[in-house]
Amino acid sequence: MKLIIAIIKPFKLDDVREALTALGVSGMTITEVKGFGRQKGQTEIYRGAEYSTNMVPKVKVEVACDDAVADRALEAIQQAANTGSIGDGKIFMLELNAAVRIRTGETGAVAL
Repeated sequence: MKLIIAIIKPFKLDDVREALTALGVSGMTITEVKGFGRQKGQTEIYRGAEYSTNMVPKVKVEVACDDAVADRALEAIQQAANTGSIGDGKIFMLELNAAVRIRTGETGAVAL
C-alpha cells in the first residue's frame, strides 16, 4: 500500500478528484494549507493597499491506495494538477505499513 500526498493549487482540486475517481480511488482526505516554495509568496490587495504575503494558499490531498494503482494515481494527480506555471505543487509517495477500517476491523488493502 502507498500513501500519496499532493500539495496543489486550490482551483485544481476538482480536476484531481475526478481523475482519481476515474481510476477507482474511493477516498481521499483534503486539507487547506499554506506554504511556499520557489514561488516565494504572492502580492495581494486589501482595502486598496497592496501587501506581500510569503505564504500561499494550497490544498493538501492525501490518498491511500493499493500498490497496483499507486503509480497511475500519481500520474493522474500530476496531469490533473498541472497548469505549467510556477507553484503547481509537489507530490510525495510513501510506503504505507498498515491500514485499519475502524468500523469493521478490516486490515490491509481491504480496509482502503
